[in-house]
Amino acid sequence: MFTPLHKQLLNNYQQDMPLSPTPYKDIAQSLGVTEDDVLSIFQELSDKQFITRIGSVIAPNQLGASSLMAMSVPPDQLQHIAAIVNQYPEVNHNYERDNRFNLWFVLVAINKEQLQTVIADIELKTSFKILYLPLLADYFINLGFEIDFDD
Repeated sequence: MFTPLHKQLLNNYQQDMPLSPTPYKDIAQSLGVTEDDVLSIFQELSDKQFITRIGSVIAPNQLGASSLMAMSVPPDQLQHIAAIVNQYPEVNHNYERDNRFNLWFVLVAINKEQLQTVIADIELKTSFKILYLPLLADYFINLGFEIDFDD
């Protein structure tokens, strides 16, 4: 299923995307393929949910406002509530934890007022309170992972 080009794109461009007006063309030139090849494979990886987005990661609260959120949701409602939360473009990502607070997500908004508006709207639509966990200390976690493929 994965070609060598799939593997290169997944492993080489989790970080260090070219910062240029034509990043996909730059990638294609460095790999000796066409820009359409690169775009097609990224689209395929997205369609198959191997990747969820391509974009920059900006330090928290440098532009706009962001915070970690948590909800305590009955397990039988978790998928439904997560689907509601995922509908908001301000939700960066969410994940399940084995804890009383079992649904965690990051909200990113243009300012603190918008962040509060989104929190209130999610609470209204889900009927569950959100635990708001503002950033007190900044820690860098490198989320780039070498993907080892079984051929």
